[in-house]
Amino acid sequence: MVGGYPKCYKRLNGLEKIMTNNDELIFADDLDQKSNIFSTEEEPVEDDECWKILVVDDDEIIHAVTKMVLADYQFENRSLKMISAYSAQEAIDILEKEDDIALILLDIIMETDDAGLKCAKHIRENLQNHNVRIIMRTGQPGQAPEQEVIVNYDINDYKAKTELTAQKLFTVVTASLRSYQQIKSIERNKLGLENIINASRTIFKINSLNVFAEGILEHLTTVLNIDKSFIYAKSSGFTAYEDSQKQKYNIVASTGDFVGNENKPLDEVVSQEVLNNLNKALEKKENIFTDKTFAGYFETESGEHSLIYFQSQRTFTDIDYDLISIYATNVAIAFENISLNNEIKDTQKELIYILSDVVEGYSRETAIHVNRVGAVATMIGKKLGMEERELEVLSIAAPMHDIGKIGTPDHILQKPGKLTEEEYKVMKKHAEYGYHIFQSSKRVVMKAAGIIAHEHHEKWDGTGYPQGLKGDDIHIYGRITALADVVDALVSRRCYKEPWPFEDVVALVKEQRGKHFDPQVADAFLNSTDEYQEILANLPLD
Repeated sequence: MVGGYPKCYKRLNGLEKIMTNNDELIFADDLDQKSNIFSTEEEPVEDDECWKILVVDDDEIIHAVTKMVLADYQFENRSLKMISAYSAQEAIDILEKEDDIALILLDIIMETDDAGLKCAKHIRENLQNHNVRIIMRTGQPGQAPEQEVIVNYDINDYKAKTELTAQKLFTVVTASLRSYQQIKSIERNKLGLENIINASRTIFKINSLNVFAEGILEHLTTVLNIDKSFIYAKSSGFTAYEDSQKQKYNIVASTGDFVGNENKPLDEVVSQEVLNNLNKALEKKENIFTDKTFAGYFETESGEHSLIYFQSQRTFTDIDYDLISIYATNVAIAFENISLNNEIKDTQKELIYILSDVVEGYSRETAIHVNRVGAVATMIGKKLGMEERELEVLSIAAPMHDIGKIGTPDHILQKPGKLTEEEYKVMKKHAEYGYHIFQSSKRVVMKAAGIIAHEHHEKWDGTGYPQGLKGDDIHIYGRITALADVVDALVSRRCYKEPWPFEDVVALVKEQRGKHFDPQVADAFLNSTDEYQEILANLPLD
C-alpha cells in the first residue's frame, strides 16, 4: 500500500485504482476521462488571491490525489495554490524563493530515510521560517515514531498517510491555515507598529509643511503594506490644508489616482462621495472610516485645520483600523509641533525684519530691501541645489546682513551724497560689528547671520573687506548674500542714487563674474531672472 489517503491509492490485480470516500473505484485507465488529478501543472492564480501549499513527496500519485481532494477548497474566501516538490532539496530551493507559503505537507522518507526530517530542520534553523505550518506525513510510521519526531523537530502535526481521509485532510489544512493566518496577523501587527515608530520618527523631524504632507502619505502606505497577502500598492490618497482667507481646502500632496492635483481646491478635484466623507470628518471633528477609505481630520491649538484622505482597493482589516488610528494620532501631534515651530519661526522672522528695518533707517524702501535680499538669496541657494534646511536658515539669516549698521552713526547712514574716505572706513566697520553681535550665539540661524554679516562684502577675487577672503574661503552664505545685496541695492532707489535698469544690473553681474562674485552664484542668478521678476512683483521696489 502506497498509503491510505483521502482517496487512497491501491494496487489491485496489477491495476492502479483510486479509492474515494464512498469506496467508489476509479481505474487508472479511466482517469484521463474522469479527471485530471494526475496532472501536476499549476493553474495560473494570482498569488495574493490564494493560500500557497507546498506538497513535498517523491510519489507523483500523492501530489495528484492531494490536488484532486483540495481542488475546490476555500478558506476565508481564498482558494489554494498547490506547489509540488519531489525531494527535500527541491522543497528547500522553492522555499528560498517563496516566503509566503502557508502550509507544507512533508513526506519523511524520500531520497533518504530522513530527508523530510532534515528538510524541516533546515526550514526552521537555516531559512529561519517559523511562520509556515509543517505537517509531517509518512507511509511507514514505525520508522520515525511520532513522539520522537514531535519532540525533536519543530513541526505542527504528524500523520500517517493511512489516517488522512478526505475529511481529516480538510480539517488539518483548515486548522493549519487558521494558525498561519493568526501568526501573520500578529506579525503584521508587530511590523505595523514598527513602521509607525519609524514613520513617526521621520515625520517628527520634518519642519516643512509640504514635505510633511508628502511624508504622511508615503508612510501611511508603508504602515499598511506589510504583507504580500495584503497589498496596498494601488492605494490612493491626498493631504489638504485650509486656506483661511478663502475658507477652502487645497490639496498639498497626493498619490495614486489623485496625483497631479497639488495646489488645486479640494471641491474641484474629488468626487462627491469623497467630499461627503471629508465633510463628515469636518463636521464631527474626528477620523471617519469606511470599508476601504480613511478620512482624517486634524486641528491645531492655533486653529489650523488639515485633512488626509486614503483609499485602498482592498477592504481594511481590524489591524489596519488600529494601525491607521495609532499613526493618525502621531500625525496629529507632529502637525501640532510643525504648527508651533512655524509660529516660532514666523515670530523670529518678523522680529528680524523689524530689527533690520530699524537699522536700515526706518524707510519703506530699505525695509522691503531686507525682505528681497532674503528672497533672492533663497532663490539662488535653491538653484545651487542647497538642502531645504540650509535654504530655511539662509532665508532667515540673509536679511540680517547689515545688522552691524546699528553701530554706525546716523549722519553717515543717512548722508545723501558720497561718503568721504574717513566716513567710508567707519561704514565698513559694520561688517565686524554684525559679526560680534552674533558670535556668542549657539543657534544655527544666529551663527549663520554672523557669518553673513561678516562676509557679505568679501569678493571672490580677494579684494573685498573686512578680511580680504578669496574664493571658497568665503562661506557660501556670504557669497550668495553678497550678490543678492548688490543686485537689490542697484535696482532700488536710494537717497543718494537712482535705480538701475535691470538689463544694466544683469550686465554688471556678467562682468563681475569671477571678480566680485562667485561664478557659480552669478550663473545661478543669471539663470533665475524669471523667478527674480516674480520676487519683485511680490516685494515691489516702489
